[in-house]
Amino acid sequence: MPSARALLSDAQFADVRATVLDNNPGMEPELAGRIVTDALGYVAAAAANPGAALAPSRVVDEGWHALILHTRLYADLCARLGRFIHHMPERPDPSRCNPAADERTIAFIEACGYEVDRDLWRGPGDQLVSVAASCRHSDDSGPIVIIPKPKG
Repeated sequence: MPSARALLSDAQFADVRATVLDNNPGMEPELAGRIVTDALGYVAAAAANPGAALAPSRVVDEGWHALILHTRLYADLCARLGRFIHHMPERPDPSRCNPAADERTIAFIEACGYEVDRDLWRGPGDQLVSVAASCRHSDDSGPIVIIPKPKG
């Protein structure tokens, strides 16, 4: 399976990874790159599957936050993927963790042809990877809104 890393140029990827590193002092660059890569796979799967109620893990959400902060890059990425994927954060709530929703999201990412780093998709209580992101997204009733690409 190819890596979603290829969705960005080397310079773009380095810029987004630097944002993850800036927000997470002491994080290894290799881990920050893994987070950005899975965030790219998530955004691609969400764009390819409107209405599928996909949600990133707490850790992958950190990479999505970094992508969004690079507004032009993110808008261009979404345009290439065919849909703009909005981020509407929710306050952290471990009770919203739904392992079935995570598995469904992982399956959609893999169905799009991308590898998934399962260590980045653990439950909200897992501290294997500590990140600054403080939101957790719902699954089926989620705040993630996918807007179709304008016609014309």
